[in-house]
Amino acid sequence: MSGGLFALLDDVAALARIAAASVDDVGAAAGRASVKAAGVVVDDTAVTPQYVQGVAAERELPIIKKIALGSLRNKLLFILPAALLLSQFVPWLLTPILMMGGTYLCFEGAEKVWEKLSGHHPEEQLATELGPEQERTMVAGAIRTDFILSAEIMVIALNEVADQALLARAVILAVVAVGITLLVYGVVALIVKMDDVGLALTLRSSRAARRFGHGLVAGMPKLLAVIAVVGTAAMLWVGGHILLVGADDLGWHAPYSLVHHLEESVHEAVSGLGAVLGWLTNTAASAVAGLLVGAVVVAVLHLVPFGGHRERAAEVAD
Repeated sequence: MSGGLFALLDDVAALARIAAASVDDVGAAAGRASVKAAGVVVDDTAVTPQYVQGVAAERELPIIKKIALGSLRNKLLFILPAALLLSQFVPWLLTPILMMGGTYLCFEGAEKVWEKLSGHHPEEQLATELGPEQERTMVAGAIRTDFILSAEIMVIALNEVADQALLARAVILAVVAVGITLLVYGVVALIVKMDDVGLALTLRSSRAARRFGHGLVAGMPKLLAVIAVVGTAAMLWVGGHILLVGADDLGWHAPYSLVHHLEESVHEAVSGLGAVLGWLTNTAASAVAGLLVGAVVVAVLHLVPFGGHRERAAEVAD
């Protein structure tokens, strides 16, 4: 009897070790997938704060919470099942879909560069007071924008774990969806409330606290500007890299082979920092490729007589 009990305990312990290893594998895979999607995550983090600019301070966090819940719903209820079905039954579609998303990222990044260089910025409307209907409309628009970025994040993550079993893919993507949503909107919440924290610190009796508070308030516009620049660079880099790798996978090897050759040449030519400089070379080349593709899309949308982009450009020019 005791021997049977000990054997059962050994079996339970073995199962526990297997489960723990599986959890570690899922965590590691989710981590790798999240890192690959980092560029889009930066973009998502850079885009979201604009939706609460000019909103009353007490409504900022509730609005961000609504957008975060909508983002999580996008990922778990719509994008995750669709991505799993595609990967299970038509996996060859993942690369073209990924490249379509990469092209969109290149377009977004290139359009931001064009707006900066040309001075044609979209008109910003600040709303210090929003009624319930206007707030619902704004949140719905933010969730629609998030859907595109969330889809790109999930497809990038899926591409990294395509060799896993269906259940493992589902668990890994669910972990990525929840983790990235918490990360993005947690950071966004900290960013949008930083000026309020700074104002509160300026009222403290401590001179150091007041100085730090003034620094936070003064630094917020600079921080948002840096985030916007990093977000644009990340869109071009990630979008360009997706297109280069996707073209290589589909049989057009020349562009990615050139970039890879440049990376290897820099890596071998410089001792010590060769790996870092090689990565930077690959990143810069991907960003240039993304900018070129994005510029073509921007030119088409702004010059060809259809679509809202040309109309918006004309309105700004007038």
